[in-house]
Amino acid sequence: MAKITVFTSESVCAGHPDKLCDQISDAIVDAALAQDPHSRTGIETVAGANKICLFGEIKSQANIDFKKIAFTTIQRLGYTVPAWGFSQESAFSSDIHEQSSEISLGVEQDDAIGAGDQGMMFGFACNETPELMPLPIRIAHAITEQIDSMREAGKIPWLRPDGKAQVTVRYENGKPIMIEKLVAAVAHDEETSAEKVRLDVIKKIFTPVLKKYKLGLPKDEDMIVNGTGLWYIPGPESDAGLTGRKIVVDTYGGYARVGGGAFSGKDPSKVDRSGAYAARFIAKNIVAAGLADKCEVGLAYVIGQPLPLMQTIETFGTANVSDKALHDFKNKLITTSVQGIVETLDLARPIYSKTAAYGHFGREGFPWEQIVSASS
Repeated sequence: MAKITVFTSESVCAGHPDKLCDQISDAIVDAALAQDPHSRTGIETVAGANKICLFGEIKSQANIDFKKIAFTTIQRLGYTVPAWGFSQESAFSSDIHEQSSEISLGVEQDDAIGAGDQGMMFGFACNETPELMPLPIRIAHAITEQIDSMREAGKIPWLRPDGKAQVTVRYENGKPIMIEKLVAAVAHDEETSAEKVRLDVIKKIFTPVLKKYKLGLPKDEDMIVNGTGLWYIPGPESDAGLTGRKIVVDTYGGYARVGGGAFSGKDPSKVDRSGAYAARFIAKNIVAAGLADKCEVGLAYVIGQPLPLMQTIETFGTANVSDKALHDFKNKLITTSVQGIVETLDLARPIYSKTAAYGHFGREGFPWEQIVSASS
């Protein structure tokens, strides 16, 4: 008898308040690394009604215009109308300070990079999609990216920044068989009716995304657009934003375990970021090599120490080789010291702004997404 289960994941648009904050924080990281690859950053952004605030720490030789970066990002994301209660005219403040000497001491050692903090990280991969990601989060990200693409190209002129998507997938014996429910929330202008919003979202957003993945739409009553009916005011005026508040969206949509820290605003000495990227790199390559259908890699570090205290590989009974063979594969693939990760994945460079929307995993162009031969 077939076992039927369902699983739901969500994504948010680039203009969502939390993602806006992530992108500002990561734009600062990139600006620092572009001038000084040894920069150390821990940047937190807060966005509220008509105000943007920066907090955190930095150690860098870079000359950074924090205000310019913040407002360039705000404008790029479409917040250009002061009447929305958040724009390039909003109030700005910065309380970014020099990095703690205690943290700096732990990171900058004579012979190796120590972890910038303690914590545990998880990486995951499975063969449900070409990207080796769980289907629910992959479809959710594709929908929010399509929403933003339609707005930026002017193909849905009534769209405003901000939005969300939620996808429920039905599984049979652990294999995805159909999209059971689709949910989207999109901000729009006052002249556009709720009926037109719904029809346009189904036709121009849901349909092309599911067609790409060779999936059909769910029943009409199982597609919900703007559950409250109308949504005019986007962004921080309606809901404050904060860096690092979307770590489930950033990772695997709840399908796999989540580590203890967020990614955005942090340089790669922070294992919250680099350790999670290494764990995904290992898991993805294990699945890509056909060693398992599903894989979760766990790493744990302590501040000031270069090597992880924990290294685990869980394949949920899908492995085609022994545990020893899996760990041997991992060891040939990458050294999981902080320095080994940074060097192997070439992380001390400005590549992080693009990570801060539509998830950090399952997208081309990032070094931790590369499929390589562990024997080379």
